[in-house]
Amino acid sequence: MTSPKTARETTGKPLGEFGRIDRYFRPLASGFPGARGLADDAAVFGVPPDQELVVTTDAMVAGVHFFPDDAPGDIAAKLLRTNLSDLAAMGAAPYAYTLVTALPKTVGEDWLASFAAGLGEDQARFGIALAGGDSVSTSGPITLSVTAFGLVPKGGAVPRWGGRPGDRVYVTGSIGDAALGLRIAYGTLEVADDSARAALLGRLRRPDPRTTLGPRLVGLATGCLDVSDGLVADLGHLCEESGCAALLESGRVPLSDAARSVIGDDPVRFAMALTGGDDYELLFTAAEDAASALAALSAETGVPVTAIGRLLEGPAGEVTVADPQGRVLDLPTRGWDHF
Repeated sequence: MTSPKTARETTGKPLGEFGRIDRYFRPLASGFPGARGLADDAAVFGVPPDQELVVTTDAMVAGVHFFPDDAPGDIAAKLLRTNLSDLAAMGAAPYAYTLVTALPKTVGEDWLASFAAGLGEDQARFGIALAGGDSVSTSGPITLSVTAFGLVPKGGAVPRWGGRPGDRVYVTGSIGDAALGLRIAYGTLEVADDSARAALLGRLRRPDPRTTLGPRLVGLATGCLDVSDGLVADLGHLCEESGCAALLESGRVPLSDAARSVIGDDPVRFAMALTGGDDYELLFTAAEDAASALAALSAETGVPVTAIGRLLEGPAGEVTVADPQGRVLDLPTRGWDHF
C-alpha cells in the first residue's frame, strides 16, 4: 500500500483528510492503546474499578480565544492546557483526549505540522495522549475543540459547590499575567521592559495547568474551579454554587514580578488583573485546619498556594473585594462573559 507521503510526492497533490490524519495525528495516538491507531470510528477504553472518569470539553475560535497569526504550537498548547486545567480543578489526573479541528482550506500543512508538534510536546509533558476525534473544513475562522478525560478516585471529584462559610479561599500561582498580556497583544498596553513583556505574553499564550497539585486536593479542598473568566467572577461562581458570600482581600492576591512592575500603583491595571481572566490557576476553598497540609503540599509540588480571603454567610455569589485597609474596591466589572 502506498504511504500518504509517497502518494503526495508522486501526484504532487496536497494530503487529503485521511493523509493528514495519518501523518500528523496518528503518531499522537500511539501512546494510548484505546485509540486503536485511529483506525476505527471510536476509541475503546476502560476505567480502573477504584476510579471514576471526569470529562470536560473546551473550544477555541480564532479571533476570540487566540489571534489568527499566533504560532500554531502556542495555539495547540493553549487548547490542550485549558482542558487539562478543568481536569485539575476536579482533582482528576490526565488520561486521554479527543480533538476536533475545523480548518479553512487556506490552512496549509506547515501550520498543521507545527500544531501537531505542539500537541506532541505537551502530551509528553503532561502525560496524556490522543484517543481520536474529527477533522473538517470550514469557511469560517479556525475552530478547535478538545474533550479531555481524567481519572479521579471514586467519590473524590472536587465540586464547585462544597465551600462553606468559614472556609479559607486559596489560589495557585499568580493572577493577572494573561489579562495584561492580552492588552499588550492588542497594542493597548505599552510595556518597555522586554523581559516583563515576554513573560506576560507567554502566560497568555501558554497557561500552566496545575495537574500536579489538582489531584492532590482530593480530600483537602471543599470547592474548586479554575480561573478562566477572572478571579472575582470565578470566586462568585464558586460562591453561587456553594450558597454563600466571600471576602476577597486584594492585598493578598499573588502577582508575578512582571505583573507587579507593570501595574505599579495604577488601580485600573490592578482591577484589570483581578477581573481579566485566562489565568487558568486553581481557585479553591478549604477548611481552616487544612492550612498546614496545604503549605506542605505546595512545598512538595512546587506550586505556590496563597490564602486570599474567606467564605462568609451572605447572599449566594456576593463577592466583596477589599484593600489592605478594609476599604471596598469598586470594580468596573467582575470578569468575562461570552454573552
